[in-house]
Amino acid sequence: MRIVLPLLAVLLLATCQRNEEHYDLIIAGGAVLDGENHPAVDTDIGIRGGLIARIGPLGSADATQRIDARGLTVAPGFIDVHSHSDYTMLREPKGESMVRQGVTTQILGEGPSAGPVKPEKRGLEVEGVKVDWSTLGGYFARLEKQGIATNIGSYVGQGQIWNYVMGDTFQLPGPAEMEAMKKLIAEAMDDGALGLSSQLMLPPANLAHAPELGQLASAISPGHGIYSSHIRDEGETVFAAVDEAIDVGRRAKVPVDIIHLKIAHKKLWGRMAEVVARIEKARAEGLTVTANVYPYTAGQNSLVSIVPPWAHEGGREKLLARLRNPADRARMHKEVLSGLPNWYNHYLATGDGWAGMLLVSLKSERFKRFQGKRMSDVIAAEGKDPVETMFDVILEERGQTPTVFFHHSEQDMRLALKQPWTSIGSDGAAVNPEGPTGVPHHHPRYYGTFPRILGKYVREEKVLTLPEAVYKMTALNADKLGIRDRGRLKEGLAADITLFNARMVIDQATFEKPKQYPIGIPYVIVNGQIVLDRARHTGNLPGKIVYGGGKKKER
Repeated sequence: MRIVLPLLAVLLLATCQRNEEHYDLIIAGGAVLDGENHPAVDTDIGIRGGLIARIGPLGSADATQRIDARGLTVAPGFIDVHSHSDYTMLREPKGESMVRQGVTTQILGEGPSAGPVKPEKRGLEVEGVKVDWSTLGGYFARLEKQGIATNIGSYVGQGQIWNYVMGDTFQLPGPAEMEAMKKLIAEAMDDGALGLSSQLMLPPANLAHAPELGQLASAISPGHGIYSSHIRDEGETVFAAVDEAIDVGRRAKVPVDIIHLKIAHKKLWGRMAEVVARIEKARAEGLTVTANVYPYTAGQNSLVSIVPPWAHEGGREKLLARLRNPADRARMHKEVLSGLPNWYNHYLATGDGWAGMLLVSLKSERFKRFQGKRMSDVIAAEGKDPVETMFDVILEERGQTPTVFFHHSEQDMRLALKQPWTSIGSDGAAVNPEGPTGVPHHHPRYYGTFPRILGKYVREEKVLTLPEAVYKMTALNADKLGIRDRGRLKEGLAADITLFNARMVIDQATFEKPKQYPIGIPYVIVNGQIVLDRARHTGNLPGKIVYGGGKKKER
């Protein structure tokens, strides 16, 4: 008996040690970047239970799966701080175009968000998805029930809240309406929203100005949220628009992130240094002001954004009715060409006029042959007045005409990209070129944002170093959003990991042929599960909801 007991103790200890040394997955021999802008270290990573269990030499340690990462860079999974996959992830949860870029977490909800949903809109279809939830928390539950390949977090949208309370009218809210909006924002923060986003270019959301926006943003402060703003004007009054975003943060005492920082008006190209100086001044005053950037010189909006703001009152059907009214149409025609005070006019902003507009998605019999073509091609084929032709397109397409606008410069984009407080966001969405979400002729950023940074702006042009670029895609975005368990490679954190070949990674999507996946990203791991294996999607859906700091704990 005296011999047996110590022997059992030794066997038990050995069994425990073996269990501790067993990993679900080992990534062996890669150049590991921790995400904090440090140089790479050649080492191994052991994953157990969806977490990073060990970073260091693992030799011949036992593992269920093993990836030979020699010759590859091992980085935290990329966090897309600005994604529009709110509904595409419900239609096609594999998230193909994002996963293949190395994205493991997407942040949604710019302007409009998936919740809260007005009672009369519940049950309706949005972007091919039946809305069967009423709150942002209900949307999160729907994602979790269905399964998703990437993690998902969301802001609550100021436009969503404004429309919920005020509808499509251009009336300004009184004290009671403002309190109702603040209450809805607070409820969304309880559901796990990461903050408040605004999209101030189009009405009715742009009826709110700094005093109202500051009040609304104050509702996110208890949940440690961030105010993320697509600023009011990226063109002629871009400097005032940046100042307004900063002022909202100052009033609400919350951090500010400016969405896809740019100067989108040809006559102002070359003045990004002035925008940078404004943000630097605010930061020097103690305000937390950051921005995100995508690595292209064209953005995407709707062709209907060229219609003057007053014509949008009452919603889409009222807009279409005004386009059919000769007097209203004549007024719009004049204002498109001449502009209006304090209105960002996409036509005047583009460097090439009608040739600076690429039509993303067309469905009408009359115009669908022009999908993927320039607005100038439509005008030439129709042989009519350019503005009248544009109005015809909007009417035939019932006001739903996504359009790429070529309106900012490479020089300005590079300067913004190099700032230590700018991170990377795609402004795209997870789509599948073989499925329903891949039908439109999308902006190439849907397929190429993150590998474009690594290939073009790191390896080829050396605008950024590799550790710096990875930091902008990972830890910097995590820190902005208050995400503490992702964005870095550290023991105990979630095992979201992207492996890429730094010598060959590059985007292949172009404006002419956008439906092309990048090359050089063979493995993507989400919560410890391999989602991309030797550049093939495994079909795994291990994504989780990334909640904000104000998330109310379940009872």
